[in-house]
Amino acid sequence: MLRTLTRLLCGRRDSAQLDFGLADAAPKNADELLARLRGLGLTRLHRCKLTRNRNVMVSFGGDELRVHEGYLDAPEPVLRAIVTFVEGTTRAERRAAQRVIVAHPIRAARAPARRDRTHPDDVAVAEKLAAWHQRFNVRHFHGRLRHVPIRVSRRMKSRLGHYTAGTSGGESAEIAISRAHLRRHGWEETLHTLLHEMVHQWQDETSRTIDHGATFRAKAREVGIAPYARRVLATRPGRAEGSQTLGRRAARDG
Repeated sequence: MLRTLTRLLCGRRDSAQLDFGLADAAPKNADELLARLRGLGLTRLHRCKLTRNRNVMVSFGGDELRVHEGYLDAPEPVLRAIVTFVEGTTRAERRAAQRVIVAHPIRAARAPARRDRTHPDDVAVAEKLAAWHQRFNVRHFHGRLRHVPIRVSRRMKSRLGHYTAGTSGGESAEIAISRAHLRRHGWEETLHTLLHEMVHQWQDETSRTIDHGATFRAKAREVGIAPYARRVLATRPGRAEGSQTLGRRAARDG
């Protein structure tokens, strides 16, 4: 019966082209996206979560894949690139996939949330961190890094610090440092975290992938810090060894 219907609707065209468009229908949620990606060869990961992070496009850790919701309507070559980003076995292969992923235009479903501001009681600390940013810039980066705002965050409970790239909408890059980190681990380790985030800033401003890969580790050792944070504020599910993150400002000329 299906063959008869195919002939009636499509003449002599291959019945594989019919499929009522279901094969090309855009996934509507995380489960459908995961099913589509698994159909394209994804095997390592078994869970998928949609995000609205304006900076991070694709990341994975443990058995979970996190993808910006803007990729729900991505064409098949982009979805295949996501699979390669996870499953790729060579650096060149994954670099090529990264370029395809970040080139896909993202149409945000809602305006990004406004950034938090430094609490008035923490302004002096933020200013002190900004002064150290200038010192480190001269000492380790030949003064070539841009000035970026330094924010002290009272909401960061699981991260020591975070570098956020600027956006095409005009929002500037920034470095946020956890206030809890400073209180628990002291000033010396907080400066270590600041320098860690400055290495991410260097990656961004030199058109490198913002990650913790080989380039990051080499630069971290060059400036005299450990490639990975030694302190943990809280345990987060899915943050296992081998996790990878792909940001919007990544993989352009690598």
